[in-house]
Amino acid sequence: MAKITTFYKGEMLFESQMGNHSFTIDVPASMGGSDRGPTPPEVFVASLGSCIGAFVAQYCEKNGIDDEGMTVDITFDKADDPTRLVNLKATINLPNGDCAKRMKAIERVASHCPVHATINTMEELSIQILGKDDCKMEG
Repeated sequence: MAKITTFYKGEMLFESQMGNHSFTIDVPASMGGSDRGPTPPEVFVASLGSCIGAFVAQYCEKNGIDDEGMTVDITFDKADDPTRLVNLKATINLPNGDCAKRMKAIERVASHCPVHATINTMEELSIQILGKDDCKMEG
């Protein structure tokens, strides 16, 4: 099973370690952050955009579609109660790609990236809390 570990660095700053890579994540100012890195929702949205982009680029390269200059924009709104992201929309721009005849195929490929598939099929997140013996809890 793969694992990514996120370390609390103090003052509402976090560092996530994945293999040989790490990056800093901050929280919004309303939670005590100070813009030292992207927020967790921003990392989530960036992950979705790059996942879609990778699948589309791979498809384009295999099918002779020019993917130079490709961008993936993810727009979203924030909602409350519960706090979450809503109205996510991905826009894939292939400025040099002649893809009119392949639009449905590209859309299908984009929707099969693992992040998108996880969003669409995720039913539950298991949370386990470990601490001193007197506060172990599974939820």
